[in-house]
Amino acid sequence: MQLSLSVDSALPLVEQIVEGVRTQIEDRLLRPGARLPAIRQLAERHSVSRFTVVEAYDRLVAQGYLQSRRGAGFFVATREERVAPALPAAQRQRAFDVAWLMRRGLADTPGVLKLSAGWLPPSWMDQEGVQRALRTVARGDAARIGCYGEPLGYAPLRDQLSRRMAGIDIEAHPEQIVLTLGASQALDIIARHFIHPGDAVLVDDPGYYTLFGALRLLGARLIGVPRREDGPDPEALERLAAEYKPKAFFTQSVLHNPTGYNLSAASAYRVLQAAERHDFVIVEDDTYADFYPGTTTRLASLDQLRRVIYVGSFSKTLSANLRVGYIAASHDLAGELADIKLLTSVGTSEVVEQVVHRMLIEGHFRKHVERIQNRLAEASARTAKVLDAHGLRYCQPPGGLFLWAEAPDMEDATPLAEAAEAANIVLAPGRLFRPQLQPTPYLRFNVAYGHDLRFSRFLSNFMSAK
Repeated sequence: MQLSLSVDSALPLVEQIVEGVRTQIEDRLLRPGARLPAIRQLAERHSVSRFTVVEAYDRLVAQGYLQSRRGAGFFVATREERVAPALPAAQRQRAFDVAWLMRRGLADTPGVLKLSAGWLPPSWMDQEGVQRALRTVARGDAARIGCYGEPLGYAPLRDQLSRRMAGIDIEAHPEQIVLTLGASQALDIIARHFIHPGDAVLVDDPGYYTLFGALRLLGARLIGVPRREDGPDPEALERLAAEYKPKAFFTQSVLHNPTGYNLSAASAYRVLQAAERHDFVIVEDDTYADFYPGTTTRLASLDQLRRVIYVGSFSKTLSANLRVGYIAASHDLAGELADIKLLTSVGTSEVVEQVVHRMLIEGHFRKHVERIQNRLAEASARTAKVLDAHGLRYCQPPGGLFLWAEAPDMEDATPLAEAAEAANIVLAPGRLFRPQLQPTPYLRFNVAYGHDLRFSRFLSNFMSAK
């Protein structure tokens, strides 16, 4: 068992031991039944007190990761023996690692270059169109402004969404669609319905770090499925599903965040077959769908909402401030998810939903999306040149907002991100996109910001100083 402890770390030594052991167990480097080093042996090896080791081992026993056997020592608990708590303290710390990047990216700090952002620059949005739709809605039925919205959300918008989904071969009646406060609330509602503390959940590795933080807060055990260029690794998915018996698999098929890849038809069929064999639901997050300039494979179009739950959003294309997302699911499940929405937030803003509906039916949305797609293609080419010039390796995705690039000669890209922070540049190190925050040489770059000269100058200075 390998541990790296530092007396200079802000994290106490006890928590460093707990974090290190738990990570190795969750990454399956320590298998059930494995014997941990004796208390005295571990204390001498790392020059810490025996009391520190005792407290760390006791915490791991309390959290269900270890089993204490009188006279024999401490052993990694089997899955049946492990009882996961709702939210261990160190697990909260992991959630806040993700929250730190979100806070940094959302903060309105002048002069900061946010290559970590998961959204478009405000100047790319159709601000005039939003203002025009707001004025139209404000001149409408004033009585609706003072009311709660419908439980499922604004009916005309759900009807329009039903038509839009039919265009990508997903048949969803308006009663199967639940409007939400963006995709984040949609994913939270679904997770609340299916996930209980200690449940295993499959996620993309790498994948959507905001989702990871939210699932950890619910006490889920995240099991990463390696992501390839054509989708989830089917052999790994089959093996992990058989071993962990997950409740759900959260994944992205189109312009996957952070890699930018699309799911192939062959991989999609194998994912659906695994879900059927091992009886788990698939949550397909299609937040970046409008950035893709063509047709491609979606799990929901193949499954037709029998086992797949489909999530979409307008926050990336119309306005992050509007916060309109949606869930499409089977009839019965849509009603159950709507109940959770009512209990957790009463409802969503019908006024905002009317604004989005107005923008869709006026016909400007399609042209706005085409402009964004063209700008992203140009920005991606410019950012790729910057990465090429400084030796960062990547595979060109078919479109979208991100380039997923590997820093040369680095096992962990976090030091590069830390150096960028000192230069007022916020980068997204790849470890945040991994279920257990494992080190990786990759980073995610937002191409809409990648052509800024400050970024190129920083990379030149960093690489020359290595």
